[in-house]
Amino acid sequence: MSEAAMEPGQGGNAPLPASYDMSEVGDWIALLKPRVMSLVVFSGLAGMLVAPGATAMHPVLAATAILCIAVAAGAAGAINMWYDRDIDAVMRRTAKRPIPAGRIAPRAALAFGIWLSVASVTMMWMATNVAAAFVLALSIAFYVFVYTMWLKRRTPQNIVIGGAAGAFPPVIGWAAVTGDVTMVPIILFAIVFVWTPPHFWSLALWAHDDYARAGVPMLPVTAGARETRRQIVIYTAVLAPLGLVPWLVGFSGPAYAVVAAVLGGLFLRHAIAVLRDRQDETGRSLTNDAPARACFRYSLYYLFILFAALVADHLVLGA
Repeated sequence: MSEAAMEPGQGGNAPLPASYDMSEVGDWIALLKPRVMSLVVFSGLAGMLVAPGATAMHPVLAATAILCIAVAAGAAGAINMWYDRDIDAVMRRTAKRPIPAGRIAPRAALAFGIWLSVASVTMMWMATNVAAAFVLALSIAFYVFVYTMWLKRRTPQNIVIGGAAGAFPPVIGWAAVTGDVTMVPIILFAIVFVWTPPHFWSLALWAHDDYARAGVPMLPVTAGARETRRQIVIYTAVLAPLGLVPWLVGFSGPAYAVVAAVLGGLFLRHAIAVLRDRQDETGRSLTNDAPARACFRYSLYYLFILFAALVADHLVLGA
């Protein structure tokens, strides 16, 4: 792939193989980062279901709002892949993505992302209200311009500040029902915001070489593995009690509180295992980062189960 085509932000077209076929649906779906999208959609749905008046919302409008959240997340992912195609090409974890692999032209991916962004925000506005559409547009802009283009290549705090982009969905879901943003969706935003660093740094510990090769200043690359392990424990120690805040402010009942306390305790146990992992003199793991991999997997379960418990507390137990 030519150097001009790989330069971030230039939008050049990479030379495509003769077998390139625009009908390859799988590659276009891959641009949307469907695995990331699943968590975004679920947290947005949770925000919607616990909002006052959720059961009175027309099912078609509710489904449209969730679709808009999913499409917007995918659109931001596509633009992210367009911009990051140069570093994706040198990282083993991302080298087979459609753009660096030459299966989709960069300009086509950018146009795809922009079109989906505009369509999702417009449809959200038409189906629900201006507040939900505004927060949805803000989430796309934050992920693309603040995280992808500004922070990711400049500071090890990229995932701390940029993590706000992934914390918007429960706020969007809530606003789609109520037309406003109050204390509860802000609490849900805070939970996802604080959850993001230990979740992502657990991944970054065992993807260290990839980030170093690409020159991305993730915390393990700039501060070392030992400091990253310490930060994972610190953020998890903040997250564990933060998960109890919906109960402390009277928004949820004791059943949710029990689940949140257990989940937080288990997450902290995983974080401490990452800190205590056997390391060499540089702080690199001697166990192939097994505790970090386990912590990363658990972090996904944590958020799914926590939000599911909050929804069940409202819909089943009537908190």
